[in-house]
Amino acid sequence: MQKTESSLITESSFIVDVKIKPLKIIETVGGPVLHMLRNDGELFTSFGEVYFSELEPKAIKAWKKHKLQTQNICVPFGKVLFVIYDNREASKSFGRLMKVVLGRPENYSLLQIPPGLWYGFTALDDKGALVANCADIPHLPEESERIDANSTLIPYQWGL
Repeated sequence: MQKTESSLITESSFIVDVKIKPLKIIETVGGPVLHMLRNDGELFTSFGEVYFSELEPKAIKAWKKHKLQTQNICVPFGKVLFVIYDNREASKSFGRLMKVVLGRPENYSLLQIPPGLWYGFTALDDKGALVANCADIPHLPEESERIDANSTLIPYQWGL
């Protein structure tokens, strides 16, 4: 995998089990149709809930880790930097940090984050952003963990 300005991913930073799939944009009169996830698609496992997370300009939402829930994320509006950290001791990518930028028009893709990984995200421009998530199970408060964006547990400084 080659590093690109829009994705920031290199082979040495890729995290095991994280998947990225380009999504279709269908141009129509009046505005485009944006695909996200189909129940016959290769990344679909099950349906739990869909929600949208608005991001104010330069806002940071970090850090969160799910124990059971898989995140299927896309960014239909704006540009968002996702940072994912693997602290799963049995993982081949243990200790790696992965950065992915999603958003239209350059990188409209589905980002699948499996359980057990810490992740956070921030809007990269002055317009803010909208993050869509089609999780595989409904939200359960006891199923996830949160830590402060400036936690030393994760070797990343947001620096915005």
